[in-house]
Amino acid sequence: MGIFSRKSNTAATAADRGATAVLDVDPALAALTGDYAIDPAHSSIGFTVRHAMVTNVKGSFAEHEGSLHLDGADPSRSTARIDIKIESVDTGIKDRDAHLRGDDFFDAAAFPLMTFRSTSAEQLGGDRYRVTGDLTIKDVTRPLAIDLEFNGSATDVYGNERVGFEGSAEILRSDWGLTWNAALETGGVMVSDKVKLTFDISAVKTAAQA
Repeated sequence: MGIFSRKSNTAATAADRGATAVLDVDPALAALTGDYAIDPAHSSIGFTVRHAMVTNVKGSFAEHEGSLHLDGADPSRSTARIDIKIESVDTGIKDRDAHLRGDDFFDAAAFPLMTFRSTSAEQLGGDRYRVTGDLTIKDVTRPLAIDLEFNGSATDVYGNERVGFEGSAEILRSDWGLTWNAALETGGVMVSDKVKLTFDISAVKTAAQA
């Protein structure tokens, strides 16, 4: 079942007859319409990159904040905004993290944030969605499409209305000017150009404005 719409039995019957089917909005899902704040304590933004051609290094950004607007009647009007603090990068190795924060990679002192601002959203089918937007790293902004799966909604023990999404995207870091590398004696390079980004998002519905 998708977060935004469900085909009614009547619409399905009409489609079977060759007529144009209209998607009805499920009241329970339409109730999710609203503004949400991403909960950093229960969300993670990570990455995976090939190292020395033979293994993967995984990391994450511990500090981030953002918001979602979900439109239960028209998913194309949904939006997302995320700000990620570069200084919070964590791969489990202090020296490597310091290298990533430095001039060879992110230059966190000059460019403290990585940002994403959505420009469009679409339902791919079922619980699958695609959010496209502008990803800015350092002083470079380029389009990024993130494929997401809706994990559901719930009211937690504190009475907060929550929604959950998980998703991923792949980028070439060189497209954002992250080109540092080192050649290996056996051929190839130390760090792959391809990077997989992962998103596991829990967001809390905010109070409606008066």
